[in-house]
Amino acid sequence: MKQPLRLTAATLLTVFASGLAFAEPAKVGFIYNGPIGDVGWTYQHDLGRQEMEKALGSKVAVRTIPNTSEGPDGARVARELTADGSKMVYAVGFGYMRDVLKLAAENPNTCYAVATGYMTAPNVSGYSANWHEGGYLAGIVAGRTTKTNAIGFVAAHPIPVVMSYVNAFAVGARSVNPNATIRVVFVGSWSDPPKESDAANALMNSGVDVMAHYTNFPAVMIAADARNIPSISFHSDMRKYAPKHYLTGVTHHWGTYYTKTTSEAIGGHCPSGLYVGGIKDGSIKLAPLSPSIPKDVAQIVEAKTREIADGRLNVFAGPLKDNKGVIRVQSGANLSDADVGKMDWFVDGVSVGQR
Repeated sequence: MKQPLRLTAATLLTVFASGLAFAEPAKVGFIYNGPIGDVGWTYQHDLGRQEMEKALGSKVAVRTIPNTSEGPDGARVARELTADGSKMVYAVGFGYMRDVLKLAAENPNTCYAVATGYMTAPNVSGYSANWHEGGYLAGIVAGRTTKTNAIGFVAAHPIPVVMSYVNAFAVGARSVNPNATIRVVFVGSWSDPPKESDAANALMNSGVDVMAHYTNFPAVMIAADARNIPSISFHSDMRKYAPKHYLTGVTHHWGTYYTKTTSEAIGGHCPSGLYVGGIKDGSIKLAPLSPSIPKDVAQIVEAKTREIADGRLNVFAGPLKDNKGVIRVQSGANLSDADVGKMDWFVDGVSVGQR
């Protein structure tokens, strides 16, 4: 006769503890190089983080570390998150890349991803987006809005990711208004609102009648709205900062990416290689157009959005000249992704100043 199964208190405790361990959520860390705020680069990534947490629920336990400068501070925080048992660490800034690569080599069981990073390893991936696709669409709006044919643009640094956006913006503007010109001022910082405001006002003093930017905060939008100048934002929908004359904005969205890559990491597979999103997968979108934008312009934007998404339209299709008259892309050709990624020249119609 079989004896009844008897579970001692010690056995029950062991089983209970094992169940808790099995259900323990995976730790995920986010390192931000600025404050989260309510618009801008970090804010958009944090919206993606929130979407991922909502999708994965109790499977994850997330820590976000804002205001972490790129360099020794970022390296320290990444190491702390790793030591704390994070399964996945997202370093949301290009300047974290080399420190993360070094740390990853020492911790092969932790997965890492670097926003706008281009160097990878078996457990390190990079992720970015084709900002220029949105820039082209925004340029169409600006080109059809300007009356003086002079559009002002405040930008952070003259590096390829910014220059390709400015160029796409110009190509879009001139596709609907061949006389449109883009006057660019670089302020030498991603986030310096006083300097951005000064640059915007200087451009408006020079006669531009539409403003755009590639910086983190809404300083340009605020300055433009105060002077009744229409504006186009970058990173986020910033209409609340320009309630009178906002046109649209180029926005980025990371929820789908963060949910997918975190799920992969939880499953024991570190995402690898480079991910580049865009109009097609919804990583890049235009904010809703202002009601002030004519219907025919909205229809052009809608049509070009579809053409970019299905591959019929390449933003940098030839013939394409630089602002010194040199042909950079021959008729019938397209600028390669590699060449877009190292762009160090401006298209025809762009003039540049410094501040």
